[in-house]
Amino acid sequence: MITTDILDSNITYLPGVGPKRAELLNKELSIYNFRDLLYYFPYKYIDRTKYYKIEELDPDLPLVQIKGFIRGYSTEGHGKGKRLTADFQDETGTIKLVWFKGTKWISGNYPPGPEYVIFGKPGVFNGIINIIHPEIEASDKLTERISSALQAQYSTTEKLKDNFLTSKNISKLAGNLLKQLKLKLPETLPSWIVKHYGLMELDQALRKIHFPSGPEELEKARYRLKFEELFYIQLNLIRFKTNRSLKNKGFIFSTVGTYFNSFYNNNLPFRLTEAQKKVMKEIRRDLGSGKQMNRLLQGDVGSGKTLVALMSMLIAIDNGYQACIMAPTEILANQHYQTISALLRGIDIKVCLLTGSSKKADRKIIAESLLDRSLNILIGTHALIEDNVRFSNLGLVIIDEQHRFGVEQRSRLWQKNLHPPHVLVMTATPIPRTLAMTLYGDLDVSVIDELPPGRVPVKTMHFNDRERNKVFGFVRNQIREGRQVYFVYPLIKESETMDYKDLEDGWDTISRVFPSPEYCISILHGKMAPADKERSMKLFKDGHAQILVATTVIEVGVDVPNASVMVIESAERFGLSQLHQLRGRVGRGADQSYCILMSSDKLSKEALKRLEVMIRSSDGFEIAETDLQLRGPGDIEGTQQSGIPFDLKISNLARDGQLIEYVRRIAEGIMNTDPTLSDTKNAVLVMELRRLFSLKQSWSNIS
Repeated sequence: MITTDILDSNITYLPGVGPKRAELLNKELSIYNFRDLLYYFPYKYIDRTKYYKIEELDPDLPLVQIKGFIRGYSTEGHGKGKRLTADFQDETGTIKLVWFKGTKWISGNYPPGPEYVIFGKPGVFNGIINIIHPEIEASDKLTERISSALQAQYSTTEKLKDNFLTSKNISKLAGNLLKQLKLKLPETLPSWIVKHYGLMELDQALRKIHFPSGPEELEKARYRLKFEELFYIQLNLIRFKTNRSLKNKGFIFSTVGTYFNSFYNNNLPFRLTEAQKKVMKEIRRDLGSGKQMNRLLQGDVGSGKTLVALMSMLIAIDNGYQACIMAPTEILANQHYQTISALLRGIDIKVCLLTGSSKKADRKIIAESLLDRSLNILIGTHALIEDNVRFSNLGLVIIDEQHRFGVEQRSRLWQKNLHPPHVLVMTATPIPRTLAMTLYGDLDVSVIDELPPGRVPVKTMHFNDRERNKVFGFVRNQIREGRQVYFVYPLIKESETMDYKDLEDGWDTISRVFPSPEYCISILHGKMAPADKERSMKLFKDGHAQILVATTVIEVGVDVPNASVMVIESAERFGLSQLHQLRGRVGRGADQSYCILMSSDKLSKEALKRLEVMIRSSDGFEIAETDLQLRGPGDIEGTQQSGIPFDLKISNLARDGQLIEYVRRIAEGIMNTDPTLSDTKNAVLVMELRRLFSLKQSWSNIS
C-alpha cells in the first residue's frame, strides 16, 4: 500500500506536465497536486465501440468516430481564416477535416498513409460535411491506449485547449498518474463501512472512474465516490453539532413571565397556527435545556416568523436578558422595528432601531441604554456588529434572511457576549430538504408550513409583451377599486448585453399610461440615498402613491396590505425562489391579490417551465424543490452569496437527495455511539476529517 504523501506531490512532476502546463492546470482547474488530478472526475463518457461510415454522417449527430485514410493536406484562406484541411476517406465517401490551430504539428505527426481513427462533431460548410479540430490517432495506437469501451470526457477551457490540454490530454495525464501509482491506494473509509455497505474499494473506484471497462463498473465506482463525499460532509456537520451541544452551555430561560403572558393575552393579533405553536414548543424546549440554541426557522412569505421571533425575545426579556434582530437591509430592519413596536404597544418594553442612517445622538442613547440594561430589544442592520455596539447581557440573537450575511459577520454578532447567546436564524426562502441538510446540517430545523387564517391565496397569471395593454387595463381597474400596484424590474438602466426591461424605461412608459395628477407614482431602487428611499416608500405605504416602480430591493421587508397587484417585468430573468419572494409582497391583506408575470414572446423551455410552476403552485417548498432541480444548487438564490462550504466533485445536491439522507443516517448512527470518534475502528474517520476540513477556517459554532 502506498502512503498518501505521493498524492501530495506537485503536479509539475507528473510525466507530461512540466512547469508551463502545471501553471495552467493550477489557474484553470485548481489542480495543484496528484490528488487534485485523481479527483478531477470526468463529466461524461462516450461509447468508443461504435464506428460510423462517412455516408452515415449528418450535422445533427453528436460526437462520432470514423476509420479511414488521409489522402492529402492543403492550406486554405488568409489571415484569421487561414486553416489546414485534409481529405479523409473510407470506402463510402470523403469528408473534410479542418484545423485552425496547431496545423504544423498535425501535418507533421499524422502523414497520409496509415489508417487513422477520427473522433469529433460533424458539421457542414458549403454543403460539404466536415469535422473541425477532430481528435486523431493511428488505429493501432488507439487499440493500445483505450482499454475501456467508455471514454471519459473532461471539462476543459479555451486556454487549456490552446496549450494542447484537451479532454484527451487530461485523460492521458490521468493514465500516466495511475501507472505511477503501482501500489494500492490507502482506504479513506473504515474497512467496516466499506464491507457493511458493500462499497467498491477506493483504489478500484478511482481507477475505474477514469477508465471504466463498462457501465456497471462505472456505476459502482461513482456510487462509492459519491457516498464518501457526501458522508464526510454530513459527518463533519453532525460532529460540529455534537461538539457544540457538549461544550456550549446556554443561558437557561426558566421563566415564561409577565411580558410574554401580557403580550399573549392582550396583544396577539390572531390565533397562532398549529405550525407556529409547534415551533414555539421547539424553541421553548431549547431555551430551557441548558444547551445553547442554534435553530433554523424556515417559513414561507407571510407565515408569521416575525411573531414567533418576538415571542422568543419576550421569553429572553422575562428572564432578564436582552435580545436583538439583525436584518440585511434598512428596509427590512425598519419593517421589523415598526411591526414589533406596534405589536408591543402598551407593554413596557424598550425597542430601538440601529442602521447606517442612525444619527450620532441616537447612537449615543442606544449605547448607554444597552449598557444600563434599559434597552430590551435592538433591531438593526450590519450596524449591530460595529465594535462600539456593546450589550450588557445579550441572551438571544435573531438573524433574518441569514443567507445574505457572511459567516464572519454573523460570528461578530455572536461575540458580543462572554457566553454565547441563543441563536435563531430565520429565512423566508423555503429550502429543499436535501439542501437544508447539507447547508444547515449543523442547525436544528423548525418549519412553519401554514399561513395565518384569513389569507387569500394570490392568483398568478402570465402575459407576454403583446398583451401589455390588457395588463394596464387590469391595473387601472384595481386602482379604481382603491388598490395599489407594484411594477418590478430586473435592471435599473438599459443594458447592452441583456435584453430585459429596465426601471428607467418602465418609469417613462408607466408615467405616460398613468398620467399625473390622476395617478401618483413612486420609485424605489438600491442606488437611491436612504432618505429618498424612505420618502418613496412612505408615499406608497401611506396610500398617497397608487403605483410603486421598483427593482428587487422590495423583495424583503416591504409590507403594504393594500397593495394587491404585483407586476414582474421580464419574469423569465428571475429564478423561481426570487419570483416567489416577490409574489409574497402582495396577498398580505384580506382582499384577492394578483401576481402578473410579464415576459418576452420567445421563451426557453426552462424559463417557460419556471413560469408554469409559479402559476400552478403557491407552495414555497414545492417551488424550492423545482428550483433546485432546474438550476442546481450553485444558482439557488442565497447559496451563491454565502458560498457552499465545500466543493462537490462528483455529487449533485439536486440529483442525490436520497443518498444524502442515507449517509446522514449512517453518520448520525456513528456519532450517537461514538460522539468523540475515539473508537479505534473509527481512526480513519478522524484522519480524513482532519485532512478534508482542517485547512478551512472553522466557524463550527456559528449558525
